[in-house]
Amino acid sequence: MGNVRGNKSTNSKWDSTRIAAIIILVAIFVLSYFLIHFGLVQKDENKSTSHFVRAKVVSLIINNTQADETTEGLRRGSQEVIVEVTSGQFRGKQYQTSNYMSMLFNINCKEGTRVIVRLDPRSEDDGYSAFIYSYDRTWILFGLFMIFALALIVIGRGKGAMSLLSLVFILISVVGILFPLIEYGFPAILVTILIVFYTTVFTFVLIDGINKKTISAALGTLSGVVIASVFAAIAGALSHISGFQTNEAEELLLIGTDHGMKLKGLFTAGILIASLGAVMDVAMSIASAIHELHEVNEKMTAIELFRSGMNIGRDAMGTMANTLILAFAGSSFTLLLLIYYYNISFTQLMNTDMVAREVIQGLSGSIGIVLTVPIVAILSARIETLK
Repeated sequence: MGNVRGNKSTNSKWDSTRIAAIIILVAIFVLSYFLIHFGLVQKDENKSTSHFVRAKVVSLIINNTQADETTEGLRRGSQEVIVEVTSGQFRGKQYQTSNYMSMLFNINCKEGTRVIVRLDPRSEDDGYSAFIYSYDRTWILFGLFMIFALALIVIGRGKGAMSLLSLVFILISVVGILFPLIEYGFPAILVTILIVFYTTVFTFVLIDGINKKTISAALGTLSGVVIASVFAAIAGALSHISGFQTNEAEELLLIGTDHGMKLKGLFTAGILIASLGAVMDVAMSIASAIHELHEVNEKMTAIELFRSGMNIGRDAMGTMANTLILAFAGSSFTLLLLIYYYNISFTQLMNTDMVAREVIQGLSGSIGIVLTVPIVAILSARIETLK
């Protein structure tokens, strides 16, 4: 009974500490967000005056399209349609527009088709010209997210809900804090490491509170991600790969020139963010396993816990390393397929900027995962046996 009461009091203590920690972390986030957006970010006077609105096709006036067998039956040609805006300040207004259908831009309009329309102001009057931008995928994507959220909550219950909340928090942190800091010239790698550390601590505290397990997992995650970034930075420097070898580099330079944005660290910063999830997964899996082993048998020494953690980690890191490399390869699948069909030689292939970037990204993240295993095993074994 004494042990039960002791455990209850400990859980109660951790619960109060957990709540306090979450409040502090949220307060830091809110303060940082407002300082950045009201003290740093400036309003861009040259911001585009175009409006992207949801609309539906109410009439198909002319349809000069036909199926093209060379593109697997895609319709090619042009359409003249009338669209009615269904959102925003232009709701209810109708516009006539031409819809040109090619192999790459192929929005096949029919009556009732939901589309996204770009409205550009006309210089000769106060009106707007309408152009069909894409299909309206808003509700489809929202529905997929809701299925994911429901599955996470039903299967994971309380921890699933906390995981979902932490995911939303990470996304807001990246878009609302990290991106503005990078835009205004702050060192990309440094601020990304800070965001990674902050979101890692928040995630583990939110999901499991403050305890030996989460401390080990958080320290191991940060170590693994930093190792991945250091490896990527060294490999990038030796192979002359940086943020400039991307399709978006030129546009980013044009946009970020006025604010002092630097591109050189973006390559490594991207690897930090990309490898974070997988490293967190491995770190928490090992820390949780070692914690449970120690709970079952408190007589296990640090050496025995470390060996058990390494055995568990070897199984986890193999699949996780594959996951990360395959994820990077999958994101460039069509381009890799094109390279394959052109019979590009191995020498040319391995020295192509895109392939070199993907290889460095995949291997850097995987090295971070592999080295996270012994780091977390050592930390967990030592922390769990502390009195």
